[in-house]
Amino acid sequence: MRLYAGKVTAIAQDMVDALLGSGAIEAEEGMEGEILLDIESVLKEYIRTEREIVNQARETISRDGLEFRQLHKIKSKLADDRGFGIGDKAIEYLARQIIECLFHSRHVAEIYEEDHSLRKQMRDVLRSHLRVEEDLDQEVRRRIQNLQEGTSSWEIEYNKVMTDLKRLKGLEEAG
Repeated sequence: MRLYAGKVTAIAQDMVDALLGSGAIEAEEGMEGEILLDIESVLKEYIRTEREIVNQARETISRDGLEFRQLHKIKSKLADDRGFGIGDKAIEYLARQIIECLFHSRHVAEIYEEDHSLRKQMRDVLRSHLRVEEDLDQEVRRRIQNLQEGTSSWEIEYNKVMTDLKRLKGLEEAG
């Protein structure tokens, strides 16, 4: 599961709408836009940290002469060492970070719901948006089904088609 920079504003807006609409939080007068920016900052920091971990994992692979297929394992270890959630842990991690942000935001007048209720609302919004990665993967696999998975030609074509689809859907990663 991956969070794309192109989805940050939409996710934050849906989250603010859900939290304000359900009465879970109350914004200071005229500060709904500032709460949106607070949530966006959490999401952008997540993207930055995830990119940092991926780069560190790639450097480890290169430096130690490891096989590239170990990238996920190394990324997971680096993330665990930092207490950072990636993959299946990303949604819970992001929900905790956003809740903490809301509790410290001077733009939130009141929080009426308990943490578990806030987390559920946030998880629902995040899941709906983060399904994009799975949908993209299925589309890419459908388009390259004539190639043998695991081969270098499959990897190259997978990355090429994935990049093209991301560009088409406005999901390119900044960087």
